[in-house]
Amino acid sequence: MLIPAAARRYLPVLDWGRDYDKAALSNDLIAAVIVTIMLIPQSLAYALLAGLPPEAGLYASIVPILLYAVFGTSRALAVGPVAVVSLMTAAALGNIADQGTLGYAVAALTLALLSGVMLLVMGVFKLGFLANFLSHPVISGFITASGVIIAASQIKHILGIDASGGNLAELLMSIWANLGTVNGTTVVIGVSATLFLFWVRKGLKPFLRARGVGPRAADVATKAGPVAAVVVTTLAVWAFDLAGQGVKIVGAVPQSLPPLTLPDLSFDLMGSLLLPAFLISVIGFVESISVAQTLAAKRRQRINPDQELIGLGAANIGAAFTGGYPVTGGFARSVVNFDAGAQTPAAGAYTAVGLAVAALALTPLVFFLPQATLAATIIVAVLTLVDFSILKKAWGYSKSDFAAVLSTMLITLGSGVELGVTCGVVLSIFLHLYKTTKPHIAEVGLVPGTEHFRNINRHEVETCPTVLTLRIDESLYFANARFLEDCIYDRLAGNACLRHVVLMCSAINEIDFSALESLEAINARLRDMGIKLHLSEVKGPVMDRLKKQHFISDLTGSVFLSQHAAYVALGKAAA
Repeated sequence: MLIPAAARRYLPVLDWGRDYDKAALSNDLIAAVIVTIMLIPQSLAYALLAGLPPEAGLYASIVPILLYAVFGTSRALAVGPVAVVSLMTAAALGNIADQGTLGYAVAALTLALLSGVMLLVMGVFKLGFLANFLSHPVISGFITASGVIIAASQIKHILGIDASGGNLAELLMSIWANLGTVNGTTVVIGVSATLFLFWVRKGLKPFLRARGVGPRAADVATKAGPVAAVVVTTLAVWAFDLAGQGVKIVGAVPQSLPPLTLPDLSFDLMGSLLLPAFLISVIGFVESISVAQTLAAKRRQRINPDQELIGLGAANIGAAFTGGYPVTGGFARSVVNFDAGAQTPAAGAYTAVGLAVAALALTPLVFFLPQATLAATIIVAVLTLVDFSILKKAWGYSKSDFAAVLSTMLITLGSGVELGVTCGVVLSIFLHLYKTTKPHIAEVGLVPGTEHFRNINRHEVETCPTVLTLRIDESLYFANARFLEDCIYDRLAGNACLRHVVLMCSAINEIDFSALESLEAINARLRDMGIKLHLSEVKGPVMDRLKKQHFISDLTGSVFLSQHAAYVALGKAAA
């Protein structure tokens, strides 16, 4: 049966599902088992990071995964709660309701709904380009700073104290003020779990391989490391009644499938969550599409960014109506899913089934799970995101990018995640606009024996004393049009022998109306000076727009197909 292209466009499951076979089923089931084992402690931990009950993490990992399997295009992306989005959720809801209240949980549902709708709308209208306003340096700076804040926010659970704060300084001051209430038993559990998880991540696999364990078994054991920490610490708390000694535990977790829930659609609440929802949507999409494209490239597969927006939007809407909170594609779990051999999005669906079974059957087993163990899980996971080397790399390559990275880091650490990413976006846009207001304009000459033209300050070239050729390495628009005028007039000052000015337009992709008016002014002023203005290598779309006005007919000179043709013609005219 022929499936309409439009249906395959919006329902990728109809595409990959046609070729699904036993081999894909086997690979997807194995990947699902491994990812499920990894996700159980992670989901609980990230929910606590978001300020929500632990079961919210499980709920946010079931229906959203199923919906993404239907609408998403990545065959390895694993959707669910992630550290950065969980932190942004806590930051967004902290000023609206107190953690642990019904209003807080309902606001999380509303935040997921708003994020989902925004992603869905951006996907339908193909607005994925909006994510491009978050440059890689800004993303790196933001994620690094967020990783530091997340790790710092979990120290209170490692120490067994109460502490709070919206930024790094507040967190550290609060921790310092409460050091007198440290619980020694909790410290032992938290520090031991943290050290063990670090060792599992780096040393367990080589340890097992050196003792003859197969690569697949060693890999599964490494991924199951957090589960081992959960089991051992939970048994220790239960066996020695450590909860009676002040060790904080997860407590009762509802033993059920995700419930049907309704977000609060009041205008006041939605108005206060619009900006956080937009930032969560963009950050989540950037993180998700980055890992999806990276993994797809390894198998020579394609990712449709606009359809990814629809898939993530559907996942978040699903989370809003099933007791969850904002989700996206996670880097760590997606890599695990890929390495475990996932062939199709069905692996995510099987993972959702595994988590549903866990929600029904295993939740009573985590009653005595210490919060310190979940904190250790978060700390180990997020510290892999911290990368201060980006500062050195940016400094060596571009001072403006370094400024963007450093500013984003400092503002995020000092003022919180929302303001940090907002300022990072604004700074990136400002720096881009600033650089384009002063485009690189080079005077060029002919490389001897060729038809190529290069910068006279970098190469040995031939020039004609009556011809000035300027190559403009930027599109022309309202912000840099005056700069071009000033550059040309400065080059003409004191040079009485010039008779021709050629603008080499090979790098110009766009000329807006303000820039067109500047070109008209340059043409008129040069005419009054007895100098002709010429253009060369004008791109077709640019020429089409210029022809719609009178500029080309009023041009004192000519439009040349190539710069070499202009040089030959004007050089002969001068001779």
